[in-house]
Amino acid sequence: MSQMTYMGSRTDAVDNDQQSRSRRRRIRRSDDGSLQRACKRVLDVLLAAGGLLVFGPAMFFTALLIWQSKGPALYRQERIGINGRPFRCLKFRTMVVDSQERLAAFLVGNEEAAREWRETHKLRDDPRVTRIGRFLRKSSIDELPQLINVLRGEMSIVGPRPIVQAEVEKYGEHFAAYASVPPGITGLWQICGRSDIAYAERVRLDVMYVENWTLFGDLMIIFRTIPAVLQARGAT
Repeated sequence: MSQMTYMGSRTDAVDNDQQSRSRRRRIRRSDDGSLQRACKRVLDVLLAAGGLLVFGPAMFFTALLIWQSKGPALYRQERIGINGRPFRCLKFRTMVVDSQERLAAFLVGNEEAAREWRETHKLRDDPRVTRIGRFLRKSSIDELPQLINVLRGEMSIVGPRPIVQAEVEKYGEHFAAYASVPPGITGLWQICGRSDIAYAERVRLDVMYVENWTLFGDLMIIFRTIPAVLQARGAT
């Protein structure tokens, strides 16, 4: 065997060994990721089921109060979920029954509010919100029915903020990252100021969450959600 042939064989062996090690590392990372995802789902189910048991009486009482306004207790809005699939996101109704009609009429006569709506899809002083609805929003009680969405597998306890179809274009090239995981009841946006931060920052936080996701990170967000809710930071 010539020296050239020997060196070529040795180089091929080294390359094959490096490729093999690289494949094993990718498989190991994939397995670790799959295991963490499975643990995330188990955590979601346990927390959602436990939350419904603990907050069930309060949710029933809240529903009774809302029914007194002669309208449904739950509000079902189509949001965009994992892989871009739409789903019905559940919340306690915090607005008047004819909210869409009132919104249209309000925006026609208020250019500043119309601009705010176009930019953030929210209004700081929303005339559609009922008196009890303001309390439910401040306390985040209105989002408790989303625990049912979590049990269904449509949402997660932690994830990007669930968006409506009209917001997809605001995510642009980042929509793929958003749609790669289930949206969450809480997330980086919720613990970093909610409505107090600009829309572009919301998108950045969602992308950062997806690209740096770990199960430990989810646990930290859950723990940080508690003081954020109690202090009603950014709640509208």
